[in-house]
Amino acid sequence: MLLASANVNGIRAAVRRGGLDRLAALAPDVVTLQEVRADDAQLRAALSGSVFETWDLAHSPCVTKGRSGVAVLSRHPVKDVRTAVGAEFEGAGRWVEADVVVGGEAVTVASAYVHTGEAGTPRQDEKYRFLEALGERVASWAAQGRPAVLTGDLNIAHTADDLKNWKGNRGKAGFLPDEQAHLDRWAAEHGLVDVHRRLHGPGPGPYTWWSWRGKAFDTDAGWRIDYQLATAPLAARAVRADVGRAPTYAERWSDHAPVLVDYAL
Repeated sequence: MLLASANVNGIRAAVRRGGLDRLAALAPDVVTLQEVRADDAQLRAALSGSVFETWDLAHSPCVTKGRSGVAVLSRHPVKDVRTAVGAEFEGAGRWVEADVVVGGEAVTVASAYVHTGEAGTPRQDEKYRFLEALGERVASWAAQGRPAVLTGDLNIAHTADDLKNWKGNRGKAGFLPDEQAHLDRWAAEHGLVDVHRRLHGPGPGPYTWWSWRGKAFDTDAGWRIDYQLATAPLAARAVRADVGRAPTYAERWSDHAPVLVDYAL
């Protein structure tokens, strides 16, 4: 199962920039999307005419138009879909998980979008509450021994290996010790494995996000904030990982690049 995760920065904008064609060219079996920014009808219309048009779809849109939105697309059957991740975040369009059936085996695939936050503000407090809610979900996966993977834009650079300019970003949202501690706990207490880092080895990079401004992309001054974090039963079957970085700035269709992991199912 080749799983691709991508923050599309708006599915309709991604289509205009050729993003769906780029994703299809990767030949994935399952795709998770973040920042879809569309309702169900708009997402279906955006997928029309692409290889993904006939795929099973699980979508959690945001009740506020033009914001957030996450989805799971699968060429394999989707058995069950869940969007609940705490009452505070009902309708926020920031979590969806689907049980994908591959060769008779159900694998839980989740797509998550964590807001950027802002250090020392209520927005950052809300980010921490959402991370706590995600921790409760992955704890339930671990307790059940479920083969599962949390994918998406977490807006956290876990270590200095995950951020080019880490010295200049100390004390800023996305590189705060309290944010990084959530990822540490998910690994230590619930056995979640950063499969891309495990397969790639030490950094720096590979990065998954670069600012549209300046020369960030050309100089590879990026952040690794997009992840695939798998429970132990699934992580043991991860065999290949990559980042679908565009060859040139002109060929970018999002400020993020897809994160790809192949699981031997």
